[in-house]
Amino acid sequence: MSIDWTALGEVTAVSIGVTFAVVVVFSLGVLGLDRREGARERGGTSAVGAAQAGLCFLACAAVVAYGIYLIVPQFH
Repeated sequence: MSIDWTALGEVTAVSIGVTFAVVVVFSLGVLGLDRREGARERGGTSAVGAAQAGLCFLACAAVVAYGIYLIVPQFH
């Protein structure tokens, strides 16, 4: 049985890269929520913070949904 180490390395690198990217984007979403809450505590609103959080969480959900689509064969 021969293992293609190059393919295994590529899958590992892509997995680590995508995981890191999703964590960063999710963290930016949490930062947007914090910005919105900070503005609310000061008596204002932050549409930028809410939009930032919404877009970041939507991007994370899209990446997770695409991953599930790739894994589950019934979706193909």
